[in-house]
Amino acid sequence: MAVRQVGLDIGATHVRAAEVEFSGRTGGSGKATLVRYADVPLPLGAVSDGEIHELDTVTAQLKRLWVEGKFSTKDVIAGVGNPRVVVREIEVPSLPMDQLRTSLPFQVSELLPMATDDALLDIYPTGERETETGSQLRGMMVAANKASVSTHVKVIEDAGLHPQMIDLYALALCRAHAIEEWNGHTVAFVDIGARTTNVVVVSGGVPRFVRTLPGGGQDATDAVASAMQISAEDAEQLKREVGVGFQIAENLTAAADALTTTSRSLVESIRNTFVFYSGNHPGAGIEHVVLTGGGAYLPGLDQALTNASRLPVSFGDGLARCAVPSKLRQHLKEGAEAKISMAVGLAFGEVAA
Repeated sequence: MAVRQVGLDIGATHVRAAEVEFSGRTGGSGKATLVRYADVPLPLGAVSDGEIHELDTVTAQLKRLWVEGKFSTKDVIAGVGNPRVVVREIEVPSLPMDQLRTSLPFQVSELLPMATDDALLDIYPTGERETETGSQLRGMMVAANKASVSTHVKVIEDAGLHPQMIDLYALALCRAHAIEEWNGHTVAFVDIGARTTNVVVVSGGVPRFVRTLPGGGQDATDAVASAMQISAEDAEQLKREVGVGFQIAENLTAAADALTTTSRSLVESIRNTFVFYSGNHPGAGIEHVVLTGGGAYLPGLDQALTNASRLPVSFGDGLARCAVPSKLRQHLKEGAEAKISMAVGLAFGEVAA
């Protein structure tokens, strides 16, 4: 029996939704087909750093998204991910999941920069081992601010949609790219959005480390707009003409300098994240970097990250796990493979759980 799920990605510049049909076996091993996809823009400032600031605006655009996308259901799996979300690899006594979730506030309070009463806590199991004191469960602990999640849920419900699950963007990113090519390797998936960058390190198909960094593609656009005194729309086009590390005309030097500064800051933050991971996981260093997200396609950025990290870098394909009917593929915008990852990965949520 076929099952359809819709992943909803509320980003800084767009809201995106992907409807995926699953047939055959569950657990992410059956056949997945992208049957519908749509996106609509958001004005700058409506969503920033993963937080919704203009609730009415986002609600209105979600309603528009459902009209334009003609999705078959209003049930959605939505995502959260911002620098305030805490994700840690922990090891706790193995218990039934309901008991474990109940005990989490008492076991992880010292790891949190917020009071446990202000946090929504969950754990994503990644392994288990036997010790002298009993079975120990290893997993990724996720702590999100209750108020932030509540705002997301309110906006979604005000748009007439029904959130079935609130997932972590980093885990959705893993699911969208969980292809056989990366099995047995340690890979860093780096999704560069408009205002935030999600980094998740996967080893042997299991997520081991997650970090959300402030900064993304819109910061580069803003820097160019300021340096050249032009509109954001013109700056977006110009930054892709100028790129990072290329020879440019003298009259574009200010734009190139602005791009170099913002890109260097982001690349260094990503590189430092890799260094931190490697330092805490000796003998299991990162072997490859996969870039996704609209901000990843700034010309020259991939080479800058290769030079800084000394690691091979390639671009991911958010549609790698989905069949796409030819009629739908013709209507997908250029570069959709990079921007669709989160929505598709969210759609895999309950099926892959």
